[in-house]
Amino acid sequence: MAASGLYGMDAVIVPVIHAVEWWSSVSAASVAGMSTADTLTVPLGGPALPQERRLVTAIPGPRSQQLLERKAAAVPAGVGHTAPIHAVAAGGGVVVDADGNSLIDLGSGIAVTTVGNSHPAVVAAVAQQAAQFTHTCFMISPYDSYVAVAEALNRLTPGDHEKKTALFNSGAEAVENAVKIARKFTGRPAVVAFDHAYHGRTNLTMGLTAKAMPYKLGFGPFAGEIYRAPLSYPFRDGLSGPDAAARAIAMIEKQIGASQVAAVLIEPIQGEGGFIVPADGFLPALADWCRQNGVVFIADEVQTGFARTGAMFASELFDVVPDLVTTAKGIAAGLPLAAVTGRAEIMDASHAGGLGGTYGGNPIACAAALAAIDVYESDDLAGRARDLGEVLVARLEALRAADARIGDVRGRGAMIAAEFVDPATGAPDATLAAAVAKASIAEGVIVLTCGTYGNVIRFLPPLSIPDTLVHEAFDVIGAALAAN
Repeated sequence: MAASGLYGMDAVIVPVIHAVEWWSSVSAASVAGMSTADTLTVPLGGPALPQERRLVTAIPGPRSQQLLERKAAAVPAGVGHTAPIHAVAAGGGVVVDADGNSLIDLGSGIAVTTVGNSHPAVVAAVAQQAAQFTHTCFMISPYDSYVAVAEALNRLTPGDHEKKTALFNSGAEAVENAVKIARKFTGRPAVVAFDHAYHGRTNLTMGLTAKAMPYKLGFGPFAGEIYRAPLSYPFRDGLSGPDAAARAIAMIEKQIGASQVAAVLIEPIQGEGGFIVPADGFLPALADWCRQNGVVFIADEVQTGFARTGAMFASELFDVVPDLVTTAKGIAAGLPLAAVTGRAEIMDASHAGGLGGTYGGNPIACAAALAAIDVYESDDLAGRARDLGEVLVARLEALRAADARIGDVRGRGAMIAAEFVDPATGAPDATLAAAVAKASIAEGVIVLTCGTYGNVIRFLPPLSIPDTLVHEAFDVIGAALAAN
């Protein structure tokens, strides 16, 4: 049910179990006293939420605990969660839970809500498209928004060569299709991925992913003709970019043979593997080798794409022009959409019907993507990411100067991480990273861990977050570190 005129914007009426007070006239106590059949009028447009950390209860609160018990009874144990809350609203830099707690969001749903949750432009575009039609299947009855998203990605991704784009549902699906396309184009079987890589949870992408637990353990056997090369990891290997590339190329040539390699697949900055930024010269050397040997160079920009790193795509930071680019996450501001964009001659290698899927390029997701892309460009969110990155790095470097257990601070733009180590040996300290993350969440700051060794905390704030919230979040994180 919709209401208008309240709070100067449109609103929606929802059951109270899916809403929470965030304006002064409704207290947390009154919300807690309502039944699940009661309703509240909630303003649309996430950024209208007060941008504050507010703890009404301990985390998790009683309502979240009840809902998490329902989750445990209805959802498989394999579907875990990081923050023990039940979210009911989000916008700007906060997530509001069912108990009225407002948490600072430094995760963006794993780099998805980059423009901010429920951005008004995205909400409006989704509503308009949903009123027109929700689905026809692009492979049956094509529509404009799919083509418009393809045109935007052809324009925005690195390189001025002729490009084409196919749309899918998830990052893993995009990676699978990029591999299909590369194999079809080259007629070769082998695919090279890298240490610390994360590319998804499907059978093929589990094989491409480097980390066994929790992603691969017990789920094999995996797809064949997948090989792993060493990554440039400056904090741990000390190699220059060209030397690290030479090491990787030597392994590829000796163990596989260049003539057998269809594609080299790499995240320009590692995501789940620990936000590892390769040394300068590493990616260009790999791309040059691929060109010289007829190998398709695929940049997995699922996590790094769409202004996150201070450029529209992270490949730009390294002066690399990939043959194929995979995208998802931030592409549609929370709606499921993914893409493979690349050189037209490579993308056209597949026969008709070889690419696609029932839901790929869903019209509502495409409408959201077009609105989000407009926001990225018109609001210069790449510039905002660079500004946020300066704040994130400054706060983390101050913590590192005072505490040698932070071994490395790295990243680009608003994709920054801290690696926790034993200061005496440099060995990864996953226990400390987990403790700091858990304590921060308990105090109302959502942070995410990552890394092959589980010893990295990553920071992926929505680009709509106010700097004041970032500073408050790091006050909390600093206290959590000191207490552990």
